[in-house]
Amino acid sequence: MSETVAVVRASRPNFLILAPLCVGLGVAVAWQQGSPPALLDTLLVFVGALLAHAAVNLLNEYEDFVSGLDLITSRTPFSGGSGALPETPGAAKRVLVAALGTLALVVLIGLYFLCQRGLPMLVLGTAGVVLVLTYTRWITRSPLLCLFAPGMGFGPVMILGTLVALGARLDATAITVSVISLLLVSELLLINQIPDAEADRKIGRRHLVITLGTRAAARLVSALFLSGYAVLVVGIVTGWLPLPSILSLATAPFALWLVWKLPGALNQPDSLNTLLGTNVAILLATLALLIVGLSL
Repeated sequence: MSETVAVVRASRPNFLILAPLCVGLGVAVAWQQGSPPALLDTLLVFVGALLAHAAVNLLNEYEDFVSGLDLITSRTPFSGGSGALPETPGAAKRVLVAALGTLALVVLIGLYFLCQRGLPMLVLGTAGVVLVLTYTRWITRSPLLCLFAPGMGFGPVMILGTLVALGARLDATAITVSVISLLLVSELLLINQIPDAEADRKIGRRHLVITLGTRAAARLVSALFLSGYAVLVVGIVTGWLPLPSILSLATAPFALWLVWKLPGALNQPDSLNTLLGTNVAILLATLALLIVGLSL
């Protein structure tokens, strides 16, 4: 495998759809407010979010390789990294350069919006860059930070940052959508840590799967999942979300099935992998349907 291919694999392109969906939620809220954003600004927000997601993936791959974690992790299609650097060790420096390069482009896009929007953009943009730079090396050592940092990045930081960049309002709809994303993305990262717990523990990580154990972590996964849907229902009932947002509840039966099956799958790798894949599909479908609901 060439080093260029290794760099592309290390960005985990199969998972980069999450960032555009979160930006899409922000754009949908802006449209719902009745102020269609400028096309250039919209495109720049999408590009910036995609690059930020790629940057955190690339840094994660590089640091997991340097720490030795990649050499002791049992990879699944949804956890344990891409495996690109163990297969092509010579690409490590290129992956690091790609990570810093993509992050630099994110900062440049952020500076453009900073000139337009001022202090709110500075606060949210700085928070995003800090999350990208600190997640693998430091945040994964703190159980609570590790739980909520991914959700904060893809929820409030990315969605509210999109609205600020596009000159829209941070209203009740925006807050509700960002909280739903926060809960569901935090749940996604938590369940994906279950197969990696033993390897993560050996290199000094301290996420909640390690500190609480897999069964307690599975209960927390269920709580986060159900809380996301609860916020969605509350948002519809209160009018913070438009009625067509009820479309996103179509994934709820699948979420309940996953919650019911998860405890029995913790020690069955094949069953757990099936649930990890189902979980990704539920999350992406829920966010996509919420975008549709906000846009109708």
